[in-house]
Amino acid sequence: MRKEIISRQRDAMVEAGLDALVANSPENFAYTTGFVVPSQHLMRWRHAMAVITRHGREALLIVDMEESTVRTRIPGLEIRVWGEFTDRPMEVLANLLRDLGLEEGTIGLEMDYLPARDLEQLKDFLPKAHLSSAQALYSRLRQVKTPEEIALMRQLSRITDQAIGEAFHSVQQGMTEMDLAAALTKGIYSRGAEQFKLMIVATGERSEFPNVGPTNRTLKPGDLCRVEIFGVIDGYHAGVCRTGAVERASPESQVIWRNLIECKYLVLDMIRPGASTRAIYEAFSKKFSELGLPPISFVGHGIGLHLHEEPYLGKYSDSRLEAGMVLGIEPLVYGRGKGFGLQSKDMVLVTSAGCEVLSDQTTNDELVVIP
Repeated sequence: MRKEIISRQRDAMVEAGLDALVANSPENFAYTTGFVVPSQHLMRWRHAMAVITRHGREALLIVDMEESTVRTRIPGLEIRVWGEFTDRPMEVLANLLRDLGLEEGTIGLEMDYLPARDLEQLKDFLPKAHLSSAQALYSRLRQVKTPEEIALMRQLSRITDQAIGEAFHSVQQGMTEMDLAAALTKGIYSRGAEQFKLMIVATGERSEFPNVGPTNRTLKPGDLCRVEIFGVIDGYHAGVCRTGAVERASPESQVIWRNLIECKYLVLDMIRPGASTRAIYEAFSKKFSELGLPPISFVGHGIGLHLHEEPYLGKYSDSRLEAGMVLGIEPLVYGRGKGFGLQSKDMVLVTSAGCEVLSDQTTNDELVVIP
């Protein structure tokens, strides 16, 4: 279990008046324990939960299929196992909570993840307990990373960045988007990522589409190639996007790209503890418009155990940046009928003095040239 994160959770329980927290989503189970239960995110009914009490008790609820894996990761911890085909998991959870002295306690759990049927069953099994929504508490805690999390995000950002750079240099005109995807996948795994999410390979006219995967489309001279991928380790994501051009880019796309990069550095210069996320977005948006670029609703977002997390650097909310936050910064232009799309995305850590670009292994200040 992760001592610093659990300590933060206990402090948050005191402030919120909770007796316990139950992490029941794959993301917050990994946040609390430091690892992912392999099948939890694939089959929602395979409940895996981490219970942390205000007074120092820790325990897990695990489906029998995953028991051996979990016991190997955390030997000696109290684990309650429920049979996938023989038990009612909420009854086993209720018994565990009773044994932890929480029969009449105030218990925070993620009601946006737990199915309504299971929530009602848990209420029936624990009629004297007060069940409270805890997803906002977890979301707030996860915004500021621990040193352990930052080290992992730095490693993962570099893995993902290097994999994209190597993939661009391994292909040439006449090859396909699938060839580019194969090189990208190899690079992600060979550098130590456990998996990846949302591979985007969009070339030529397809580069206008936001979230499309690779096809058998052949790379042709003049194509713009927009590639993004989220490498994953222990449930954490690092999203990096780079854009390249086959042989040459059109003069119009080169002008737009220079403007995008100018806007990127404007944002990076403003990132520091205490900075307003909306003020950063508004400065970016003003510059974006002055350069003749179409408006977008946000230019950055938190990232970690989800692809997108709070805070957003956008028009619909405002918050203050804090040291230890990790952001994905992504100025982009696509879907505007120009026949091409452009995007630059970097992983950025908010530091005490400003910010650090974590995806620092390749540079995309100029469009990557694919021969």
